[in-house]
Amino acid sequence: MGYPQIEHHGAKDGVTGSCHQLDMNATTSLLVDCGLFQGDDASIPGGEGGSRLPIDFPLDTIKALMVTHVHIDHVGRIPYLLAAGFEGPILCSEASAKLLPIVLEDAFKLSFSRDQQRIERYIDIVESRLVALPYQHWFTLADTDELNARIRLQRAGHIIGSAYVEIDLNYPQAGESKRIVFSGDLGAPHAPFLMPPQPPERADILVLESTYGDRLHEDRKTRRQRLEAVIEQALQDQGTVLIPAFSIGRTQELLYELEEIIHTRSVGANSLANVLPSETVPAPSASVGASLLANSTTDRPPLATEMSATPIPPLSTEERAGVRGREAMPENGITSESAGVRGNETSPAISSDAEQPPLPLRERAGERGQKDAANHLPDQTTTNWPELPIILDSPLASRFTAAYRELKPFWNQEARDRVQSGRRPLSFEQLITIDSHRDHQRIVNHLTQTASPAIVIAGSGMCSGGRIVNYLKAMLGDKRHNVLFVGYQAKGTPGHAIQTYGPKGGYVNLDGERFDIRAGISSIGGYSAHADQNGLVDFVTGMQQWPTEIRVVHGEKRAKQALGAQLHASYKQQNRPDVRITTGGMEGMSEQGGSYGS
Repeated sequence: MGYPQIEHHGAKDGVTGSCHQLDMNATTSLLVDCGLFQGDDASIPGGEGGSRLPIDFPLDTIKALMVTHVHIDHVGRIPYLLAAGFEGPILCSEASAKLLPIVLEDAFKLSFSRDQQRIERYIDIVESRLVALPYQHWFTLADTDELNARIRLQRAGHIIGSAYVEIDLNYPQAGESKRIVFSGDLGAPHAPFLMPPQPPERADILVLESTYGDRLHEDRKTRRQRLEAVIEQALQDQGTVLIPAFSIGRTQELLYELEEIIHTRSVGANSLANVLPSETVPAPSASVGASLLANSTTDRPPLATEMSATPIPPLSTEERAGVRGREAMPENGITSESAGVRGNETSPAISSDAEQPPLPLRERAGERGQKDAANHLPDQTTTNWPELPIILDSPLASRFTAAYRELKPFWNQEARDRVQSGRRPLSFEQLITIDSHRDHQRIVNHLTQTASPAIVIAGSGMCSGGRIVNYLKAMLGDKRHNVLFVGYQAKGTPGHAIQTYGPKGGYVNLDGERFDIRAGISSIGGYSAHADQNGLVDFVTGMQQWPTEIRVVHGEKRAKQALGAQLHASYKQQNRPDVRITTGGMEGMSEQGGSYGS
């Protein structure tokens, strides 16, 4: 039996549960990621809902675990791996080594025990196993007469600490060598904090993610303007905007761009004050602090609004439809904009997403007061952004945000320049952080009763757990509030159900209870932390030596097949022979003499 060989223990037939085993020879293998299955992936196919949490593969040859990044769909089964008897080192980047214990502590609490002493012992074990590898440096895994194996990490641009993995295998006795590359999750350009990934020089075998292998992202350069415009529209309903967001990556990007909006508006307001008589400038409203929101027992008036000092770009028809005219959205309730990172929360998705009839039209009309999106444009009264509370209600996200602040050496130059100029992109004045459960309940009650204008960012990103669920239970039935999705919603999760059926006036099941959806539902694109089809193809074609075998994983069937076809076309166009592309289906010969699997 020839080596190397690759076994896929997850993310072969779906998006979550990434786990791949590289068998280097009969006695030595490397495990790349050990992630949690989420949504529909969490059940054994044909197994009537059976759990896919247990480790069902032998560990005797696995010498080390390589973690590409710390999203839960790549690390969430590590507690089960340790429980199954794995005793090897856990390799990861330097930044991931700081973040991984936080993720696994939360995963352990949800999966095993909340006993603090057990948690501390478990985290001590994890930290004792961690081996932090700097980018671009080779690390030796094995050095024997039969096998020399070394590994190198390169920036993947997905979240801080994310890496793709280059593995060099040399077999001295056979005189053979192979380079295998595992992409992990590759990032998209123009992401806050991060530098984009650069393709490796070469690969013989490439294991390539395909999350967005069948689509192209919207322009990420203008996503802040679109975010600002959508929030402006949503706040005209005189309520709160709820943003479900993953604790790692997405939350920090949102804070970064909200700070930019507030900074731009503040500069614009100051410029306006300098050129107009003082009586024409609206007086600022009272500052809203954490203590006021958390401890308030009486309703406060809505925040003051003022004339916009900077123009808001007009929304596209699709975005207006998502915010105001919910009946105008596509049949499945999902636009091409609903794209983002997957599975970086710490609980599996457990919501029903079955087919359900929409509410009667007259009920929707009476409760929601829908307007024709094509005829509805923003009016001239806009939010007073410098006084708008930005509420981060997620203890886990708060811990990651603090960790991000400590990881400035891994930020890109633009982000570091902001700090050098005196700005605080992750700890600005309007940011209110909620930690205790008591304050969380007070915030939920206060915003539910008053419908005060505010932006709430809370986990989990797919609404499958966490504090966002309490907000949704309290606010989904009130048409004054809005839910804004900036990330992918996997099938089988509550977020997918809300995104799909909310625009139709439907309902969602949360913790076994039905909640009718009256709140506005909208989605905005450009926030995906994953490379799109062009980015994935460029990762391959940017190599000096193209792979002779590509295994397309970590994607829905349609995405994998579309990416496989596009890669095949690129090889044909450049007259590159001898490529075998597999997407989990039957294989067929390509015109160049390689093979293509669908």
